[in-house]
Amino acid sequence: MSWIPELAGGKAPKKFVDTSNDKVPDPVIPNRMVSNKSANQPFLAYKEYRAKQEALHAAWLEKKKARDEKIARGEKVGPLEPDPTAPEEVTLKGFLKFLVIALVCIALAGKFFSGSYTWDYQSKWLQLKTYWPTNQRLFSERALAEYNGENGKPLYLAIDGDVYDVSKGKAYQPGGSYHHFVGTDAARAFGTGCFQTHRTHDTRGMSESELRGLAHWKKFYADHKDYVKVGRVQHPPIDPASPIPEHCDPKKAKAAKEEEEKRKKTDHQEL
Repeated sequence: MSWIPELAGGKAPKKFVDTSNDKVPDPVIPNRMVSNKSANQPFLAYKEYRAKQEALHAAWLEKKKARDEKIARGEKVGPLEPDPTAPEEVTLKGFLKFLVIALVCIALAGKFFSGSYTWDYQSKWLQLKTYWPTNQRLFSERALAEYNGENGKPLYLAIDGDVYDVSKGKAYQPGGSYHHFVGTDAARAFGTGCFQTHRTHDTRGMSESELRGLAHWKKFYADHKDYVKVGRVQHPPIDPASPIPEHCDPKKAKAAKEEEEKRKKTDHQEL
């Protein structure tokens, strides 16, 4: 359709000139001609680049030779400029610089596209207080019980001695399904599932599976993006002669009693 502008009184388009048959000297093999077609352009351009690099290197060698001659004559000389053709080695400093620049670019892109430097990714590991805990403290059981959401105080719970702020959790608010965990260390309940009767830190007699369940919940709170550790709770020592809390499941309670009686008989026989 290139003839339409010409019919309308415009300028005629430029005529196509086939240059595929143009020949240029082969940069590798002497006395040989090669086509100047587009497929050969990268090869020809690389040869030109190599020629420029060789010329720069030769000029640097001349400067180095002249400098060495001045040094041999005892003349003062300045520092030798680096070879412009020498490959640059990636140092640790250079890698760290690249990493910082990349992180800054990613953060700025996140702010531009999503309005958040972290691309709306929420994690406790992106919060400064995770690495710089300035509000860690030691609680007594009485002091911990006061952090139940009343009188404007936050919601704290403890699990196996570690105290976490769970104020962001809806289930821990007054009337929530997990509010009974607030203000106390219910480590045993996390492992046994007896939420009403095992709200205690006493873990004596727990089975291996129950202890694994407790470990799971400890990791859950430690890794949660919204729950931050605020300290430790100091419990009074447990009297080893005191009875072990009975399981809320009758079958498991019966099995625990049988196991305890069996253990006592074994200890008595050994004595």
